Amino acid sequence: MSRQLTEGPFRLSTIISKPLRADARRNREKVLHAAAAAFAESGLDAQIEDIARRASVGVGTVYRHFPTKEALVAALAEAHFERLADIVEAASRGGGNDPWEAFCGAIWRCAETTAGDVALCEIIGGHPSAVAAAAVGQQRLQAACATLIDGARAQGTMRDDAAVRDVQTIMCGFGHVAGAQRAGGPQDWRRYLTIALDGLRAR
Repeated sequence: MSRQLTEGPFRLSTIISKPLRADARRNREKVLHAAAAAFAESGLDAQIEDIARRASVGVGTVYRHFPTKEALVAALAEAHFERLADIVEAASRGGGNDPWEAFCGAIWRCAETTAGDVALCEIIGGHPSAVAAAAVGQQRLQAACATLIDGARAQGTMRDDAAVRDVQTIMCGFGHVAGAQRAGGPQDWRRYLTIALDGLRAR
């Protein structure tokens, strides 16, 4: 999993560079949903054959859309960051909402979206090459986080030196904690996130 996903045959843009026919697009979505379920159940040890079976397609169909497991993981990471960006952007458009509450609410919703999926926790916590393939979603997410942070800082409820990189650090650590908890460890991701967010609150 250490190979860069954005180089050579792993470049995500080569997978989705031209429009797909309707049936091919449906098959691609079926494979992604099946992969998400397989990775959630088995982590990154899930096999392509199992993913094909869950999607009710042939193994060849999986490989036509995603030449390697790394490319499939990259596509899942891309979809995940797009979902997170949607959540935070919606919070940033909240208008009269309390800035600090809007920020915390968005982070909690992002965490809940991530916590139930062992594979995504592993990807976020230990596979930066997959995360790098989701550049567009990350850029949207960072911009929306910055808007929320600016509002909370201006309100005086968030510490003056808070920055987007602090959220990135918190969520990276969250990936490790949630993954360990799902694997049966004693960690509590809700306690971790509560303490981390409290560290951003103005004193």
